Amino acid sequence: MRLGALNNLIALLVIAFADDRAAVIRLSAQVQFIHGMATLACATFMNIGARDARLSPAFFLGGILLYCITTYAVAAGAPAALLLIKPFGLGTLTVGWLILAWSAREIDRG
Repeated sequence: MRLGALNNLIALLVIAFADDRAAVIRLSAQVQFIHGMATLACATFMNIGARDARLSPAFFLGGILLYCITTYAVAAGAPAALLLIKPFGLGTLTVGWLILAWSAREIDRG
């Protein structure tokens, strides 16, 4: 949960300081922030009985690294070929959401 909170702080700083013309950077920061909030929401899921929700944060944070951080790196001057990693990041984020949705079955039983 600490990583989720720190992730959101970083995302807000990127959104705050990104040039308004840098739409790709701002979009990545928004994706980062949303998934950081989802990481924090996993604690709520776990507290109400969805034990499998504990697996989602790793996929959310991993997807952020693969999707968002590569965007920031390319914007900072890294080779554009690094963007080939972004689809793997989207897949990783998707797996996190699927796990979180699947974990809700543990809540719905009661």
